Amino acid sequence: MIYRNSEPLSTIAASTDGLARAIARFAQSDGDYATAIPALSLHRRKGPTEPLHCIFNLGLGVVAQGNKQALVGEEVVNYGPGQSMLTSIDLPVISHVTRGSTEEPMLGLMLTLDSRQIVKTAAEMQLPAPPRTSAFAPITIETLDGAMIGVLIRLIELLDQPALAPHLAPLYQHEILVRLLVGPHRTQLQHLAANGSPSQQIARAVAWLKQNFSNELRVDDLAAHAHMSPSTFRQHFRNITGTSPLQYQKQLRLQEARQLMLSLGVDAGSAAVQVGYESASQFSREYSRLFGAPPQQDVRRLRLS
Repeated sequence: MIYRNSEPLSTIAASTDGLARAIARFAQSDGDYATAIPALSLHRRKGPTEPLHCIFNLGLGVVAQGNKQALVGEEVVNYGPGQSMLTSIDLPVISHVTRGSTEEPMLGLMLTLDSRQIVKTAAEMQLPAPPRTSAFAPITIETLDGAMIGVLIRLIELLDQPALAPHLAPLYQHEILVRLLVGPHRTQLQHLAANGSPSQQIARAVAWLKQNFSNELRVDDLAAHAHMSPSTFRQHFRNITGTSPLQYQKQLRLQEARQLMLSLGVDAGSAAVQVGYESASQFSREYSRLFGAPPQQDVRRLRLS
């Protein structure tokens, strides 16, 4: 089964406008909105934003209005109204809004995906392995079709129906996953679902790193866990994530420290210890190198903005 999008552009544009209105109902001012559907968050910005270091999780990002840009390694990725961004593996990126205004704010959503559910559903659907000639891409941009936009709107509208949401949201999320597996993003999800593929092994290594980033990292042990030689593991890891395992761990540590200071008011020294740093000066140096300012100055700037 292969997706074909033959809908008129006017129909897709009208559907995208409907998605923007649905998001705007629940995201009425600038910010990031967690919702009663745990996998779903909504986002609104009334103007361009500064580039921000962050981790894109496995999931589907959608822009209904405005434009966004992400820097993934050396690659610049732009996407706008009616486009979806599939992140096939958790990735450190630099992201920002490039177009938005008070009259037409950037409106978007993020739906996180479960790798186990992807593998299970692909197996149930008896989907083929990805073509040998196709390379795994950690981020892909594709245009949404009307059917996908429709189920996203229905998912958002469940926020108005708290009694129904726990029962219907999983069904809508499953429909979204099925459509992804046969739609334009299908090849990347097939890579992720293919048992023993390098992308699947690296995804497992990344999942382990996210749970254990504060511990000392031995790359050789991580390679053995992925059933690869250290040199092969390093090569696949860099090809897929755009960085080395040690740099990936460092970004996870610094992102978590930033969140601890920003959200919980933890001081820089305590945050450094909690994420695995033994040297406060090393923490401050690496933090400044990544975020462009020392910890306290960076957190003050974020709070003001």
